[in-house]
Amino acid sequence: MLIFGFMAHEKFMQRCFQLAISGAGNVAPNPMVGAVLVHNDTIIGEGYHQYYGGPHAEVNCINSVLPQNRTLIKQSTLYVSLEPCAHYGKTPPCADLIIEHHIPEVIIGCRDSYAEVAGKGIEKLKGAGISVTVGVLENEARALNKRFFCYHEKKRPYIILKWAQTADGFIANTDRSRLLISNNSTNRQVHRWRSEEAAIMVGTYTAMYDNPSLTVRLVPGNNPLRIVIDNDLKLPASLHLFNQQVKTIVFNTIKEDASGNLQYIKTSGRHDLHSILDTLYQMRVQSLLVEGGAGLLQSFISNNFWDEARVITNNTLQAGEGIAAPVLQGEMFLHSEKILTDTIQYFQNVNAAN
Repeated sequence: MLIFGFMAHEKFMQRCFQLAISGAGNVAPNPMVGAVLVHNDTIIGEGYHQYYGGPHAEVNCINSVLPQNRTLIKQSTLYVSLEPCAHYGKTPPCADLIIEHHIPEVIIGCRDSYAEVAGKGIEKLKGAGISVTVGVLENEARALNKRFFCYHEKKRPYIILKWAQTADGFIANTDRSRLLISNNSTNRQVHRWRSEEAAIMVGTYTAMYDNPSLTVRLVPGNNPLRIVIDNDLKLPASLHLFNQQVKTIVFNTIKEDASGNLQYIKTSGRHDLHSILDTLYQMRVQSLLVEGGAGLLQSFISNNFWDEARVITNNTLQAGEGIAAPVLQGEMFLHSEKILTDTIQYFQNVNAAN
């Protein structure tokens, strides 16, 4: 019977995850959260956190219960992918709402490591006499909000490295001129990745020679914060990055300034990733996609400041010479996918630095 009960818990927690992911790209810096209310093995209510500042998953779940089922709420079990909050933020505490509706049992995917919550929601529920189970599909629950947990536990953004390389391992021509590597379908995938992260970063040479917009154009979604490293402020103002259409930060060693959507932030050194990441942490940037160039990417790798890497290889394109692709260190291969001529390999850094 216990086994059946645990399997039922997993089934409904999986539904919480499915709901939670619907908020991707819209809820940061809050976590993605899903909730379902179950009575006699039947879902009578479900909801997820839809946008930052809006009602939390538990609120939407309880509000979704049909009028004829409202009397069943106090006989039901609430499943939620992340510990309910116990503090006043943009919205009232969800733990109080659960207590108010006399829900007798709550099943939680994982604890919230945000200091304002961090076990307080669980304590409040237990203090009200509610049966609480924590840790159902915990690894999956943490993976769902890997950006959120990295930000709060490591005090830096979750860092994803991305580059495209030829079959023989080059990412640009010898003169740094742009080398078109990935196909159109893969490019749409890259724009989808951009829409899922809080910020995107490139180095000086990538900005100068590729002149990227670093926006989401090929898929629906929000544009990330644009970041460029330009230590000596030698990039021309005519670049797409300086068009003021999207908020853009220029990390440099010369000046501090801000005008419209363009902000200059001075760092203490030319390769001061610690300072840059700390600044982004203070700005509540939870995730960072680093798109190049080779030197910047290798600097992140050498400093062990990366959590994921996504490497696109055009299997049919040979460059013969050029700028060599970065070399990962301490990587663990996760999986790969093929998109026409391209193969995308996904890697994880299991010992990423704080």
